[in-house]
Amino acid sequence: MKIRDILENLEGVTTHVAAGEDVEITRGFVGDLLSFVMGSAPEKALWVTIQNHVNVAAVALLKEVPLVLLASGRVPSLELKDQCHKEGIALASVDMDSFEVCGRLFAMGVRN
Repeated sequence: MKIRDILENLEGVTTHVAAGEDVEITRGFVGDLLSFVMGSAPEKALWVTIQNHVNVAAVALLKEVPLVLLASGRVPSLELKDQCHKEGIALASVDMDSFEVCGRLFAMGVRN
């Protein structure tokens, strides 16, 4: 499933940075502790988190994450938004909490 399809089919999505809309997503990961994500997230997976500061972009870049979804309606800091734009990382917020958005993604075919 492409980034575009994910963002169009999830309810309550606000896109902050549109990038890589044709990138294929088959895997996902959820985590809020950045060191855990760095050590455990599969490369090129979308990432669901509530963290909304600039270090998220650094971890996403390290793990080649093409899409970061901020759960629970979190709004990214201006620094995060700018860095994601600079690095070509798609960034969006969803109204759902992490548990619910992961369930919806799983139902859409995104696996870990």
